Amino acid sequence: MITGTSPEPPPRHFHLRCALAFAAPIGVNGIILPYFPVWLNSLAFSEFEIGIILAVPMIVRIVSAPVVGAIADRLHERSRVLVWSGILSFLTAIALFAVTGFWPVLIVYSLQAAFFAAYVPVVDSIAVSGVRRWGFQYGLLRVWGSIGFVAMSLLMGRLIGLWGGGVLPAVASVAFALTVAAAFAAPRIGRLRKPSPSLGRWKPGVLGRLDLHMLMIGASVAQASHAMFYAFGAIHWQDMGFGGTEIGILWSTAVVVEIVVFFASALIARHFSPWTLMRLGCAVAVVRWTLFPMPLGFAGYLLLQSMHAFTFTFLHIGVQHKLVEAVQEEQETSMQGTYFFYNGAFLALATFLSGALYRAYGAASYPAMALTALVGLLLLVLAARLQPQSSEGGGKSVEPS
Repeated sequence: MITGTSPEPPPRHFHLRCALAFAAPIGVNGIILPYFPVWLNSLAFSEFEIGIILAVPMIVRIVSAPVVGAIADRLHERSRVLVWSGILSFLTAIALFAVTGFWPVLIVYSLQAAFFAAYVPVVDSIAVSGVRRWGFQYGLLRVWGSIGFVAMSLLMGRLIGLWGGGVLPAVASVAFALTVAAAFAAPRIGRLRKPSPSLGRWKPGVLGRLDLHMLMIGASVAQASHAMFYAFGAIHWQDMGFGGTEIGILWSTAVVVEIVVFFASALIARHFSPWTLMRLGCAVAVVRWTLFPMPLGFAGYLLLQSMHAFTFTFLHIGVQHKLVEAVQEEQETSMQGTYFFYNGAFLALATFLSGALYRAYGAASYPAMALTALVGLLLLVLAARLQPQSSEGGGKSVEPS
């Protein structure tokens, strides 16, 4: 990792302000991701309708996030994007109180996706700037997003256990209001005054490098293997007889192990290359989704949820470390937006297909997600082979993979 290149001190309380900026929006995900399908199920939508409602907003996100990311790169202060994103998303959360039919829910949720799409990528770009300029550890900044996720997921699971899925719009509105507050608290770092000398070996055309796009596509395909779980995991556990609190614990277990890995990310990065982290994440995902439809009981699912440390966190850290090495800061938000685009595109496609598969075969269709993770692994292997030769060593050696 880069150890800091800026002679200027960081903004006051940079770590705390980044922590809040991560915790609030990813805390929203701790409500929406596990329990929005439960709320949709409470409105008596079919599995196919649920798949469409979850997939269409993903398509909206992949269109809006790169556009907003490019705009943010041109602003003197990219955190302005967070303020507008939080306010507009809060208004859509309020609108959820008034909608019940398929088309109204689809429209409101799609608008929410468009407004909220750029929030986390912009926060990511601010955090990565902190890594570049002042030597902060990315994992120690990002971990607070996971802590926000687990806190809100546990709270939501408890509230659903008490009052049912209809409580979601109220809790989501409060959570989106917190993203507005976090936007005002986010660090103001301005634009980079001069390029980082440690990144001088990379040409401005880095955004066009095939190996980087193949890396982001491979990682995104592997992350898309979570689609069926995100859409139907809580519903599957409800059908197995688990209550709201148990479902909250299962979701939170995944994020607890994620938190542990983020806290240990500096140590892990010293022992494993980014490529190794990504390959491990894909390989464990193949195992996780192959085993998921089996009747494992609560303890068995706790073990499978612990594999999230690899299937999401190892993969995510590996991608971010590789992008820090390859991309100059003035292109950071654009690259994060591009990665978000690939993530959203493949997750949307996988979610749409998951709705059709789950309707036809139920939990027996999870091996399709294992196959998705395997495809992601193969694409990452190809990306490693496509990376350019290092300028060191006379151009005869490639970067470690």
